[in-house]
Amino acid sequence: MISLTPPPQLSTLPINSPLPKRNLTGSSTGARVFLPPNREKSSYICNSSAADHPQSQPRRSQRPRKKNQQLDADKKDGIDPVGFLAKHGITNKAFAQFIRERYKALKDLKDELFKRHFNLQELASGFEILGMHRNVQHRVDYMEWAPGWQLFCLCSLLFLVGDFNGWSPTENSAREGHFGHDDYGYWFIILEDKLREGEEPDQVYFQQYNYVDEYDKGDSGVTIEEIFKKANDEYWEPGEDRFIKSRYELAAKLYEQIFGPNGPQTEEELEEILDPETRYKAWKEKHKDDPPNNLPPCDVIDDGKEHDEFDVVTDPVWQEKFRSKKPPIAYWLETRKGRKAWLKKYRPGIPHGSKYRVYFNTPAGPLERVPAWATYVIPEADGNQSFAVHWEPPPECAYRWRHKHPPKPKSLRIYECHVGISGQEPRVATFNEFTENVLTHVKEAGYNAIQLIGVLEHKDYFTVGYRVTNFYAVSSRYGTPEDFKRLVDEAHGLGLLVFLDIVHSYAAADEMVGLSYFDGSNDCYFHSGKRGHHKFWGTRMFKYGDHDVLHFLLSNLNWWIMEYQIDGFYFHSLSSMMYTHNGFATFTGDMEEYCNQYVDKDAFLYLILANEILHVLHPNIVTIAEDVTLYPGLCEPTSQGGLGFDYFVNLSASELWLSFLENVPDLEWSMSKLVSTLIGNKSSADKMLQYAENHNQSISGGRSFAEILFGSATTEEGLLRGCSLHKMIRLITLTIGGRAYLNFMGNEFGHPKRVEFPMSSNHFSYSLAKRCWELLEDGFHNKLFAFDKVISYLRGPFLFVFNFHPTNSYGRYNIGVEEAGEYQIVLNTDEEIYGGQGLIDGDQYAQRTISRRTGGTRFCLEVPLPSRTAQVSAVVKYKAFTFVPLQKGKEM
Repeated sequence: MISLTPPPQLSTLPINSPLPKRNLTGSSTGARVFLPPNREKSSYICNSSAADHPQSQPRRSQRPRKKNQQLDADKKDGIDPVGFLAKHGITNKAFAQFIRERYKALKDLKDELFKRHFNLQELASGFEILGMHRNVQHRVDYMEWAPGWQLFCLCSLLFLVGDFNGWSPTENSAREGHFGHDDYGYWFIILEDKLREGEEPDQVYFQQYNYVDEYDKGDSGVTIEEIFKKANDEYWEPGEDRFIKSRYELAAKLYEQIFGPNGPQTEEELEEILDPETRYKAWKEKHKDDPPNNLPPCDVIDDGKEHDEFDVVTDPVWQEKFRSKKPPIAYWLETRKGRKAWLKKYRPGIPHGSKYRVYFNTPAGPLERVPAWATYVIPEADGNQSFAVHWEPPPECAYRWRHKHPPKPKSLRIYECHVGISGQEPRVATFNEFTENVLTHVKEAGYNAIQLIGVLEHKDYFTVGYRVTNFYAVSSRYGTPEDFKRLVDEAHGLGLLVFLDIVHSYAAADEMVGLSYFDGSNDCYFHSGKRGHHKFWGTRMFKYGDHDVLHFLLSNLNWWIMEYQIDGFYFHSLSSMMYTHNGFATFTGDMEEYCNQYVDKDAFLYLILANEILHVLHPNIVTIAEDVTLYPGLCEPTSQGGLGFDYFVNLSASELWLSFLENVPDLEWSMSKLVSTLIGNKSSADKMLQYAENHNQSISGGRSFAEILFGSATTEEGLLRGCSLHKMIRLITLTIGGRAYLNFMGNEFGHPKRVEFPMSSNHFSYSLAKRCWELLEDGFHNKLFAFDKVISYLRGPFLFVFNFHPTNSYGRYNIGVEEAGEYQIVLNTDEEIYGGQGLIDGDQYAQRTISRRTGGTRFCLEVPLPSRTAQVSAVVKYKAFTFVPLQKGKEM
C-alpha cells in the first residue's frame, strides 16, 4: 500500500538527487514530477547562433504585437477568424463579433497551455505518464490527478490498494522518496519490483530491462565492470568517467557552487533564487580576473538590449570536438537486460491482472475510487465494488497488429453497431463473437466503415454505453483490450474503417466507479452546482475551461487512436455541451441564439482544439459532429472560424421519416418538404452524413421503421406497402444528398423488432437485446437485404426517380434531362428479386429521349413508374445529367 502526506511544494529534482538531507515530507530524495506543470520561458536564454545550428529555428518574440500587425500575420498564415461567414451568407454582426472573440480566446488558451506542455503531441499524450505504467528500471509508476487537497484540503493522504497488498493501506508501501505530489494536484507513486530470494541487487542504479522487444533475451553474461572498461578504453578521455563512478559528484559540486559548502539543508532555509540573468552577471563579475583555463569555453554576447535569444561565442576546437563525439548510447544499451533476466531476479511489484483502486484518506473520511486513467475496469456487479485491473500481458500474449489503416474513402457508408446486442442469443455478445460473425456480413453488405457504440466502459448496460464511467477502458463485459485490438485489426484487414461513438459531452454521475466527486471535491472534473448536472439526464457536465480537464479529454481522443488504431470519432450529443441549457431550448433560427449567454464558450474551444490536434497528429482521421442545432461552421476549417469537423449529421431526415410513417397518411406526404430536408444546406451538402434511421429509432424507447411498416401487417397489400417504402426510404436517403450514409445493424434487412436492454421494467430480460440474423435465411428479409447490397452509387451520372404515391402508377412519366440518348434502367426497386411485383417489362428498361423541353431542360424521357417504386437509370453514353423534381404524368 502506498501512502503519502502532501508537502508544501514538490521538489523538481530527479529521483535520488544529491540532496539527501533536504527535509521535504513525502519527497525526501526529491521525487520526480512526471508532468511538468509549468514551462514558463526564461527572459534570459542562451543559445548558440543559427549559423552553428542550421536546423534550429529562432524563437518567436514574446513582446505583444500591435493589433494591425497581428491581423496581417494571421492573413499571411491564411487565417481569417470569420472567413466562413461570407460562404454561408451570414451577416449577423453579433455572431461575427462572437466568432472573433472566440478566436482571441483560443489564442490565449493555447498560450497558457503551451506554458505547461511543449507541443500538441504532449498536450494530447497524458496517457503516457498518467495511470499505471511499467518503468524500464524494474518498477511500476502510478500517477493520478486529484487536486482536491489543494482546493479544499481534502486529500491529505493517497494510497493504492489492491489484491497485490491485501487491500491494505499500510502494506507494500513505496519507500521514502518514491511518492509525492506537485502544486497542480498530480500525485505519483513508485512501486518497485521485489527482489527474489537469493538474488543480488543490480550493480548499477541505472540498470534497465527490456520487457517487450527481445523479451526472451537473457543476461548476456557481460559484467558491468567489463562494459565500463570498454567504454573507458574506447570512448571516455582520461578523467571524464569519474561521474559514472560517483553519481553524486557533479550534482554536489553544482550545489556547492550555488549555495556554498554550508548551504541550506531544508526548504525553510532555502532563500529566494535569483533569475538566471542576474546570477550569470554576478558570476562573470566574480570571475573576471580568473585565468582562461578556469572559464567556460563559451560566453554570451550581451549588447544591453532585450533579445529573445543571444549569440554565443565558442572555442572552435572545443566546439568541433564536442560535435564529433557521439553519446555513449551503444555502451548504455549493452547494459540493458531482457525480460528473462528481469523475471529471474525480480517479482513484479504489481503483477499483470492485479485488481486495485485508489484510496483517499481525507478529513471527511476515506474514499475509494477507480483510477481515472485506468485502461481496464470491472464495473460493479452482483454487489461487488468496481475495481481497475492492471493490464500488462506478457509479450507472447499481447496482440500484434497485422493490418494497416484502410485509405479514407471519398464516400462513407457506415454500419452502426453495438457489440453487446450483435449476437443471436439473449445475452451479452463479445468482441470475439462480433469479429467472427458480424464483420464479414458488414463487408458483404457493401459498407466501408463500422461505427461502434457502447465501447467505452460504463457501469449500467441499459444506458447503451452513453453514461461513460471510465474513458480510457474498453468495456470488460465484451472482452479484454487484446480482444478489441483484434476486432479493429480484422476490420482493417477487410478494408473497413473503425469509428467510435465518443461521449465527451457528459459523463456518468457514479462516484464509486466514475469521475463524479473523484477526489472528494465536487468540481474536480465537472462544474459545481446546477451547471455541473445535465438538466434532464442526471449526468455530470465537464468543466471545459479547466486546463487539466482539457488535458484529460484531449489525451483520451489520442489514446484510442494510438492504443487501438481507431480511424475516427462520432461526437455524440454536442448540443448538451455547447449550451448551458443542454440543447433543450426552442431554436427559431435567429443567429443570436448561437452566441447568447447560454453558449458555453469553453466547450467550443475544446471542440476546436480537439479537431486541430486530431487532424495535425493524424491527418486521415475522421470526425463527425452530432448537433441537433446545426451550429454554423461545424465543418468549416478552424482557420476560417469553424469548428473543424469532417462531417455533420442531418438529424432532421430521420425525424421527418418517423413523423411521416407514424403520423401522416401516405397521400399527404409533402415531396417538397422531403426534398428540402434531405438536401439540407447546399453550401455544406458534401459534409453531410445522412441516415434514415440509426440506433435511436429502435433503441431509445421507439420502434424501427421495419416494425412500423410491416411489423403488424396482416395482408399481402400491407406487406407490399411496407417492403416498397422500406427500400425507397433507404435509397433516396442514401443518394439525394451528402457524401456519407449510416445504417444501424439489422435495419438493412428490415429487422422487425426493436431493441430493449435488460432493466427492471422488463425484469432484466435479454429477449430483445439481440439481433435476429436468422431472418437472413427467410425469403422476405433476404430480398430486402439483397436490395441493400446492390446499392453502390452516389449520384454522379445516374438518374434517380422515386414514386412515393401509395396508389398512382404512371405508364409514361415525363422526366427532363439535359443529355440526349438512350437511358437504361440499372436498378429497379420493384424487381421480384428485391421483393417487388415486377411490373416493368424487360423491353421497358431502355428508353430514348424525346426532343421536347421539360422542366427547363432540353430533352424529355418517358419512363414507366409504378406506385411506391424507385429506379436508377444511366445514359448509355454514360454522360452527365441534371436531376429534375418529379412532374405530373399520365396515370397508368
